[in-house]
Amino acid sequence: MSQATSSRGVDPETGILEWLDSQEGAMLELLEKLVNIDSGSYDKAGIDAVGDVLRDFLESAGLECTVTPLEKHGDIIRATIPQSGAGNRNILLMGHRDTVFADGEAGRRPFKVENGRAYGPGVADMKSGLVMNSFVAAAFARFGGAPMPLVALFTGDEEIGSPASAPLIMQEASQARVVFNSEPGRANGNVVKARRGCIFVRIEVKGKAAHSGVNFEDGASAVEELAHKIVALRQLTDLERDMSVNVGLVSGGQSVNTTAPQATASLDIRYFNPDDRAPLMEAIEKIVAQTSVPGTSARMEIYGEFPPLYGSDDSEELLATYRAASQRLGIELDGELTKGAADSGFASAAGAATICGLGPVGGRYHSDEEYMEVDSMVARAKTLALAILSLDR
Repeated sequence: MSQATSSRGVDPETGILEWLDSQEGAMLELLEKLVNIDSGSYDKAGIDAVGDVLRDFLESAGLECTVTPLEKHGDIIRATIPQSGAGNRNILLMGHRDTVFADGEAGRRPFKVENGRAYGPGVADMKSGLVMNSFVAAAFARFGGAPMPLVALFTGDEEIGSPASAPLIMQEASQARVVFNSEPGRANGNVVKARRGCIFVRIEVKGKAAHSGVNFEDGASAVEELAHKIVALRQLTDLERDMSVNVGLVSGGQSVNTTAPQATASLDIRYFNPDDRAPLMEAIEKIVAQTSVPGTSARMEIYGEFPPLYGSDDSEELLATYRAASQRLGIELDGELTKGAADSGFASAAGAATICGLGPVGGRYHSDEEYMEVDSMVARAKTLALAILSLDR
């Protein structure tokens, strides 16, 4: 392909849609390259290798890429179209390059297409969204028509809470008029207008070791204390209010015949309404501070957090613009609440009109059965492009 070739003499909408219609094979070719690179969240080399492939494509398409290097996590790539749009409020396209899969998974389960579906680690969540964003950006670089400066951001630590990327995402979003996050489209074809917030908390309990036979009474079991806390934490779940507290990891103890001197638990806390965060965290802090087993103590720390994507009036208006674009292509869809969290929460918290789940349609994320509907790739790219073109109307 020679994306950088100027085609500005063509009406942008016509040129973009016709060009995207011809790119399914090229999209799948790029997607195969990305899927066949291991890029688990702690695999910096793999995440950066995915970034190198994307940069090669974007720069060949005429976009300018800048890289923010990170020591432990995948570098952040920011791609822009020179002299696109007007003003200082950007259109921001977002996506993450990391997956949840271990090193070696891409070799064990490489990219394939069967019966209209593409398979492979991260094929839907969210390497196909990265491909879609890249081709949409390339289309605007080729034909023009972006009503505002167009920025594409590619991060590398979303699956672990974006500990390094969150500040830059919020900085970019604070300067954006709108944010389109290309996490996978829902299996029913819908996009995402709201997400729950997510907080990762680690609890550490200290006890006192003692021989469990000879001098049991001298010990203080951290495991027993943690068990009391786990039961109390479970009572905070309120599914009617979309709040849940899940103790996902537990460890502790020294030996079977020793009262446990230490124990730890990791919590996944979810909520939808931003007003629920403070009272929920206060309740958790109270449980951690309470002592049921004399001689034990506990502390907690937050080690990752996504704010909720909580639909504002501006976000609802952006969703209406996107839906109108899809209807022009004969596609009916709606926005829905999903209980998972994503980087779109940071964009929303920064005050930007934000919608999510705009990537190609897929399902069964984070599993061996993850898939992406091939015929949705071009359709979703065209819908996003039309929505961008509609922003000045």
